[in-house]
Amino acid sequence: MNTAAINDPMIVSLNVTADNITAELSDGRTVSVPLAWSWRLSDATAEQRKNFEIIGSGEGVHWPDIDEDISARGMLQGIPARPPIQSTGTR
Repeated sequence: MNTAAINDPMIVSLNVTADNITAELSDGRTVSVPLAWSWRLSDATAEQRKNFEIIGSGEGVHWPDIDEDISARGMLQGIPARPPIQSTGTR
């Protein structure tokens, strides 16, 4: 018999401040990343930052007002969101 245990930590609660995104994980750890890692959240209002939902079984968080998603894995691996590519206007 082959059994595999999924040990990926899941987000159980989240707090977003003017400076940080802090997640409490199911394994007891707390991980915090700078708000600046998400350009969408950095540009969002405080109300938009408060309006989030934990998605899946805690794999990540979604902010519907600004269409932003952050995963627990991304926070743990230190992967910031990529800003949009700016057009130079030249060809």
